[in-house]
Amino acid sequence: MASPEFDVVVIGGGPGGYVAAIRAAQHGLKVACVEKRAALGGTCLNVGCIPSKALLNGSHLYEELAGGHLAKFGVKADNVSFDLSVLLSEKDKAVKELTGGVEMLFKKNKVEWIKGAASFIDAKSVMVGDRTLTAKNFIIATGSEVALLPGMTPDGEVIVTSTEALSLPTVPGHLVVIGGGYIGLEMGSVWRRLGAKVTVVEYAPRIVPAMDIEVADAFAKIMKKQGLVLKTSTKVTGVERMGQGATVTVEPAAGGAAESIEADVVLLSIGRRPNTDGLNLAATGLAVDAKGRIPIDHHFATAVPGIWAIGDVVEGPMLAHKAEDEGLACADNIAGLAGYVNHAVIPAVVYTHPEVGTVGKTEEELQAEGVAYKTGKFLFAANSRAKTNRDTDGFVKVLADAKTDRVLGVHIIGAMAGTMIAQAAQAMEFGASSEDIALTCHAHPTHSEALKEAAMAVTGKAIHM
Repeated sequence: MASPEFDVVVIGGGPGGYVAAIRAAQHGLKVACVEKRAALGGTCLNVGCIPSKALLNGSHLYEELAGGHLAKFGVKADNVSFDLSVLLSEKDKAVKELTGGVEMLFKKNKVEWIKGAASFIDAKSVMVGDRTLTAKNFIIATGSEVALLPGMTPDGEVIVTSTEALSLPTVPGHLVVIGGGYIGLEMGSVWRRLGAKVTVVEYAPRIVPAMDIEVADAFAKIMKKQGLVLKTSTKVTGVERMGQGATVTVEPAAGGAAESIEADVVLLSIGRRPNTDGLNLAATGLAVDAKGRIPIDHHFATAVPGIWAIGDVVEGPMLAHKAEDEGLACADNIAGLAGYVNHAVIPAVVYTHPEVGTVGKTEEELQAEGVAYKTGKFLFAANSRAKTNRDTDGFVKVLADAKTDRVLGVHIIGAMAGTMIAQAAQAMEFGASSEDIALTCHAHPTHSEALKEAAMAVTGKAIHM
C-alpha cells in the first residue's frame, strides 16, 4: 500500500488552520492546507476580526474630530467630513496585507496551499476538486458561518450579515441590528459613528448576555449614551424586504403587543454555527453533536484515529485566538509533544469604545457553582492616565477565591480593556493571587494601574479610591 502523500493535511486556512499548518511544518512534517477562499486567513482576516477593526478605528477617529471631543485639547476643525470609499479601501488594504502575509509564511515554512473545498472519501483521504489527498493526519479547522433565524434570509443588500455590513456602499439612515452580541455591537458602533441611527434588538434581558452582569449593565448605559437604541427582552418575529428598505416585526420576549420597525438595512447577527457542511464526515464514521460540533478529547483528537479538530467546529467560544492556541497544541500533539490549552483562561474582547475585556469566571458563574469569592473594583475615573486623557468611562473588577486568593476572573470596561486583559490572562495562567498582582510594580501613569488597584481592592486596600 502506498505511503500517505502528507503527514498532515489541514482543512481550513483560518487562524486555527494556518497556525496549525505552520507549526506542524516547523516540526519537520510534510504539510498541506486546503482552503476554498481566494485568500488565506479565514473569516477572521477576510470578513471578520481584521476588517471590522479597521472600520472601528477609522470611524472612531472621525467621531473624535467631528464630534468635537478633541476640542478640549485644543484640536479644532470646521466642516469635518469623511469619504466612505477611502475608509473601505483602507480596510481592504489591511486585509490584503495580512492575508498575503499568511501566504508568504506558507511559502517560508514549505506548507502547500491547495485551493478548493475538501470532502472526505474515507478516514485516510479527501477529495479536493479532482485531486485525492492522503495523509496520516487530518486537522478539521473549517471554522463557523453566520447562524440565521428561520425565515429570515439575507439578500446581501438590505437584509445583510456581518460580511456585507463591512462594505455597505452608503451610510444607512436606520440600521437595525438583530442580536446584541459582540459582532452586532461592533458593527452598530461603526455605522452609528458615521451617521446612522442604530437600533439593536436582543432577545435576552441584556446585551452580551453571557458577560458579567455588572459589566454588561455598565456597557449598555454607555452604548445608550452614545446614541444606540437598545431593545432588550425583545423577540424578532419577522423581517420583510420592502423596496429599498425592510420592516422588522418585534414583540416582547415574554409576550405582548407586536411592533414594526422600519429600517434601511437589517443586520442579522444572532451568532455563528460550526461549518462542517460538505466535509462528508459520515464517510469517516464521525458524527456531530446536537450543536453541530465535532466531539474531541483534550488532545483535540476525534473518535477516529488520525482525525483531529480545532477552533469553531469544536466546543468552546468561537474566537480566533482560541483557535490559534488549539492549532498550536494540536500540531504539537501530532508531532508527539505535549500540546495543551487551558480553556479556563481564554480572554474575550468587544472592540467598541470603550472596549470590554473579560477572562475567567463571572460573578454569576461563581455564585451558581457555590464558590466563595472576594471582589475588588476600581473605577477609571480614579485612574490618573484615564483622567488625563479625559476618557474615564468604565472600571476593572477582580474576582478572587475567598480562601486561597487565587484570581478566578477579571472583567474590564474601559478604553484600553483589550490590551489590559492580556495581563490578567497571564496572571491567571500562572495561578496568580490578587496579592501577586497588587504587589507587582506597574508603570505610572498607565491604565494598567487600575488593574493593580482593583487587585488591592480585593482586600479593601486600594489607594486612589
